[in-house]
Amino acid sequence: MPDKIRRLKSHEFANAVEWAANEGWNPGVADAEVFFNTDAEGFWGAFDKQGLAAVISAVQYSSDFGFVGFYICRPDRRGTGLGYKLWQTVLEDSVLKTIGLDGVVDQQDNYRKSGFEFAHRNVRYGGVVEAHSPTPDDLITLETHDIAIVDAFEQTCRLFAESRINFLRGWIGNQRHTALALKGPMGIRGYGVIRPCKEGHKIGPLFAKNTKDAQTLFNALLQSRDTQGGKVFLDVPEPNQSAVELAQSHNMQPEFETARMYKGQAPELDLEMTFGISSFELG
Repeated sequence: MPDKIRRLKSHEFANAVEWAANEGWNPGVADAEVFFNTDAEGFWGAFDKQGLAAVISAVQYSSDFGFVGFYICRPDRRGTGLGYKLWQTVLEDSVLKTIGLDGVVDQQDNYRKSGFEFAHRNVRYGGVVEAHSPTPDDLITLETHDIAIVDAFEQTCRLFAESRINFLRGWIGNQRHTALALKGPMGIRGYGVIRPCKEGHKIGPLFAKNTKDAQTLFNALLQSRDTQGGKVFLDVPEPNQSAVELAQSHNMQPEFETARMYKGQAPELDLEMTFGISSFELG
């Protein structure tokens, strides 16, 4: 039977998330549903006689911007060209003006061959962390009805390349997640989300206008969940030195890194407000 490439169904994409866990990427326990519902047309697989052999996601946020992730080949099919065939099938004819990805460092040269250019490093920090700060009076819990406010905040402050309402619908108000924000004069001035993962918890995104607010949100998110002495992870854009220092101040250590790369014009994002990236897979 020749290899076949097609879009994945939701239950098939759950297998891709398990593959990501096996690669050590530590996905969230609710990531499969949230990610798939962001763009159900954006997840692809290559199949051989044994079943799913390679996966990739190419989530489209608008007619101008998309993000690539979950690029994984089954170990026995690595080096056979199947993964690259899937990549070409999904991305070669894309009309998107800009495509982003967070790639492992040793694949940078391959991504450059496909037209992607390096933007900055992201570093995953991890450690057993305890919160010590009191909860401030201007802290609020975000629910589903707050999504429009959050989306407006992200767009006004240039925190994400495009509106991502579908993603936020699954990220905020999800029973497995806790989303907190600090009140601002025009809505909110910062927010963050903590979610359980295969190992420990991840905080992301963590957006704030200054280090003090980021620290306040970080501690409040820790206090909102019983981490039971487990590890906490924060994915930091390296250009934001204040974010690096926040992680280091909690004795978190670098564990993993990616290269943020773009094909097309890179969006002008305010990395100084980005203390924690939402996801390496969807941006």
